[in-house]
Amino acid sequence: MAIQGTAFLIVGLVISSCFFSMAFAVSGTATYYTDYSTNACYNNVDQGKIIAAASDDVWDGGAACGRMYSVTCTGATNQGVPQPCTGASVTVKIVDYCPAGCQGTLDLSQEAFSQIADVNAGKIYIDYTQV
Repeated sequence: MAIQGTAFLIVGLVISSCFFSMAFAVSGTATYYTDYSTNACYNNVDQGKIIAAASDDVWDGGAACGRMYSVTCTGATNQGVPQPCTGASVTVKIVDYCPAGCQGTLDLSQEAFSQIADVNAGKIYIDYTQV
């Protein structure tokens, strides 16, 4: 009977951890950019190419600098590329601010965007989670 109780506990923990991780995913949109020569977070010091700029929804008065987000494409925002998603996720570091009028919740580097979607889509729906 103790083994059966342990099995139920393990299954319960696995199921609850799945729901826990899904509960914190936030939906939004992503675009991409190609000029990484300046950034608002690191005095223009190069932070690599798997990076992102945060819109006002994420920026948090600059507190978003350095935060890491796992980003997954969930669909097309237009009919130009009806199924742009690759099925992969990418983890990006927030290094910049995407000012008011930003076209996406996250403005990914082109390299990060291309890991999760066809760049010809230009803008996609995403789920993102801070990691």
